[in-house]
Amino acid sequence: MDYRVNRWSIVVAAVSILGLTACGGTDDNASDAARVEAAPEVAAPNPLTGAAITDEADLQSRLLTTDDLPAGFTVVADPVRDLGLDPAPQYDAEDKSGTDPQRCADVLAEITRQSPGAAVDAKVRYSGPDFSSIDQDAASYLGDGAADAFSAVQQTLGSCSEYSGTDADGIAVEYSVSARKQETIGDASTSVRLETTSEGYTLVSDAVVTVVDHTVVQLVATSQEGVDPSSLTELARTAADRIRGVGAGL
Repeated sequence: MDYRVNRWSIVVAAVSILGLTACGGTDDNASDAARVEAAPEVAAPNPLTGAAITDEADLQSRLLTTDDLPAGFTVVADPVRDLGLDPAPQYDAEDKSGTDPQRCADVLAEITRQSPGAAVDAKVRYSGPDFSSIDQDAASYLGDGAADAFSAVQQTLGSCSEYSGTDADGIAVEYSVSARKQETIGDASTSVRLETTSEGYTLVSDAVVTVVDHTVVQLVATSQEGVDPSSLTELARTAADRIRGVGAGL
């Protein structure tokens, strides 16, 4: 089951229990300021700069840490990698999650899932106040792989402006993807907003996808109202700098 669908089910259940107000109360000015019409595809540099990262531990060490994030965010441990647990067992209950069209299941999925063949990849997830989260994943490619991956991500986003689906329990979910105003981060970047709505509740995910040397980095900040644009820009810039080794102790 897709991590985004699973997290959506958990958040909706929690929000429903607490009786929180749905995102109809979002700051309209901030929301409108972040949105723009669909943007043309951005090309990665040709040739790409720098070199690929080929050591997984090295790439993992370059991802954002709690020191880079706003107060109140804590890391979500990976049960297998961080805790040494066995992979989760398959349960008898039918997983009814899916999207229509199926291709749109790749929207904001990890880069390596959208474009296999990376030399190494890494990810980190943080949870914050009021059901917010910050997720980062990165994949480093040899040759022109990063440019191809960056293009593949944008093609998926461009073809999935509106789509629907279901969560693991078969509950209907509606998705809307729009471009965001965002200054260039790293060597090339694109940015979108994904709004996920079900049973009257909406989560807003603001994402920046960046090419840094031979590495494609995806940063996704999710909350009930959307992240402050300047804060996301600053965080995305920090993420790009760390991939280059700036601020990562490299």
